[in-house]
Amino acid sequence: MAPIAVTPNGTSLRMQVSKDLNRYKNKDQNTIDLVLNQFRCLIADLCQQFNGGHPGSAMGMAAIGVALWKYVMKYSPNNPNYFNRDRFVLSNGHTCLFQYSFLHLTGYKAMTFDQLKSYHSARQDSFCPGHPEIEHEGIEVTTGPLGQGIANAVGLAMATKNLAATYNKPSYNLVNNTTWCMIGDACLQEGVALEAIQLAGHWKLNNLVVIYDNNQITCDGSVDLCSTEDVNTKMQACGWEVIDVQDGCYDVKGLVLALLRAKSSTEKPTFINVRTIIGIGSKVAGDAKAHGAAYGDEDVRSIKQAFGMNPDEHFVLHDEVYSFFEDLKERGDALESQWKQMLDSYANEHPELHEEFMKRVHGEFTKDWKSIIPSKDVLPSSPTATRKSAGLVCNPLAEQLKNMMVGTADLSPSVNMIWKDKVDFQHPELKTECGINGDYSGRYIHWGIREHAMAAISNGLAAFNKGTFLPVTSSFFMFYIYAAPGVRMGALQNLQAIHIATHDSIGTGEDGPTHQPIALAALYRAMPNFLYIRPCDSEEVAGAFISALDAKDTPSMISLSRQTVEQYPRYSSRDGAQRGAYVFIEEDRADVTLIGVGAEMCFAVKTRDVLRENFGITARIVSFPCQRLFEKQPVEYKRRVLQYRSNMPRVVIEAYAVNGWERYADAGFSMASFGKSLPGKDAYKFFGFDEKVIAPEVARLVEDVRRDGIESLRGEFRDLNPVKSAH
Repeated sequence: MAPIAVTPNGTSLRMQVSKDLNRYKNKDQNTIDLVLNQFRCLIADLCQQFNGGHPGSAMGMAAIGVALWKYVMKYSPNNPNYFNRDRFVLSNGHTCLFQYSFLHLTGYKAMTFDQLKSYHSARQDSFCPGHPEIEHEGIEVTTGPLGQGIANAVGLAMATKNLAATYNKPSYNLVNNTTWCMIGDACLQEGVALEAIQLAGHWKLNNLVVIYDNNQITCDGSVDLCSTEDVNTKMQACGWEVIDVQDGCYDVKGLVLALLRAKSSTEKPTFINVRTIIGIGSKVAGDAKAHGAAYGDEDVRSIKQAFGMNPDEHFVLHDEVYSFFEDLKERGDALESQWKQMLDSYANEHPELHEEFMKRVHGEFTKDWKSIIPSKDVLPSSPTATRKSAGLVCNPLAEQLKNMMVGTADLSPSVNMIWKDKVDFQHPELKTECGINGDYSGRYIHWGIREHAMAAISNGLAAFNKGTFLPVTSSFFMFYIYAAPGVRMGALQNLQAIHIATHDSIGTGEDGPTHQPIALAALYRAMPNFLYIRPCDSEEVAGAFISALDAKDTPSMISLSRQTVEQYPRYSSRDGAQRGAYVFIEEDRADVTLIGVGAEMCFAVKTRDVLRENFGITARIVSFPCQRLFEKQPVEYKRRVLQYRSNMPRVVIEAYAVNGWERYADAGFSMASFGKSLPGKDAYKFFGFDEKVIAPEVARLVEDVRRDGIESLRGEFRDLNPVKSAH
């Protein structure tokens, strides 16, 4: 089926449009022309003011903004957090002046003209950073890395579908908002965007509209330098409806019709391909030079002349322009008032659902989750893989907490995240060959082999309304390197999510070095506002989940073993795990502190025995599942756990790159190469992880300290692993 073209005369408009169409009046055209002219000159002035920024696409997209904010989008400037508002995502975040300027024009209180002029300034209180940031009013998600925004938008649309399927009842469409996403040529080239586009089409998210600012320009030049694909055909193949708008710079009526058609879609997400001219009105219009630099004083003057403005005036917005948007506050207030009236009536007819719904609106869990976490006495005491332990803790939580949406990147049999009677998030009419079906109320997500989109879309779920959704992703730890950009963006935005990373060591075994993470933990431990937690047994897994559920403004990753590991009910502590590190086994007159981490705790415990029996050395053990949680503890606690002021050395034992442990330990028994394809136990032995190899190295370190004093180690972190084999 060919794309539906929306042309200036409005032909081929076979559609059902809402009463919103009546908002557009032909008599508005003169005012619209003034708005477009002044808007574009304003963008040029804002960039020229501090000689920087991205003016080109913002100028080219002006008519899209008028159509969307004035005529189509559902929102409330007086209450940017109105729950049932439409969501707008600017995936091409470098065009942020486009969004900031419309927030100002439509009356968002925080976006004053003074704030608007702070773009690219040295002001630390600016609400206009170089890319949109979630903490500012009217900004739904932080965008910047291209492709992230469109993936976030898919998550926002999923959230609407799930809430609607769960709580909407006849005559009560509590949640029925549309997600609008603005993208550029570059977003379409990022792999994460295609992953997200495929999923949106598969799920038939008809409440999602992507508006493509098709100006055929990226930083290096014209798009055909690197891409000559048929975008419309690709989108149709992915299950999207496609609408073309030929004159995206001026045809506001055509844009309104296209947006309304997209909003009324009943079967598919919609892709609106809008042709625009980057830097329209400037001397570099249509050129890559229009993308990311101020135009210079001379060209700014010529831009104003081209648009009928006084070249000697700056930052001009006439009263007529403001008046054009002044009805939007009242319209937003009415929307919110009607919604609240519906909510009150809903409370009378569906009191239990209303109570649960309002908990989620307020960002609260639907049940007391602490009472759901299994107690220590019911957890395994025999060797158990911590991935299985995670299922024992997470599955009852997911079953009982409606906030949780749990998914996997095609690894359901391996990650243990399926709970009894789970329902999949799927389009209700989908019937799969394997017989696994679901509907939009489902809370188990099959992401397919799309780790990057899994993390980025989950950020959209989490951002829909703080606390309404808690996304849980899962994959092998190694493949969270694919997901890392999305995970990082979640941390940057203070979005709570839990990432279940299984198969987290060389103990993964025969799959070999491609699947055995060595350096990845260093990345996640270094990531700001992120909890990387590596528990050693089931009890610490319970502590890890408690920490992750408590971290309302921080995403977490729980790093888990494929292989069975010893359980230590005598020593392990969920409370200790929540403090990041704790004394696992204490000794009064110890000679050395061994730091055990995750699946390698067994080597610390066994090495302790060998040191005592063969070398007469007494070792105490500290379990250290999370560096960042430990850093939050009082200094007295940290001193007590690690015995900083003692004369005993501290040795960390972990089959990862040692980077980062230097601040806590004097030496490490770690990895300095990639892994190897061997059965798990043999892989550990191959790389020296054997108490009979570790103990003599620790004993030598202890003897050195006895002879030369603990100060001899300061500034000289030692690698104790004698095995330096490459894989």
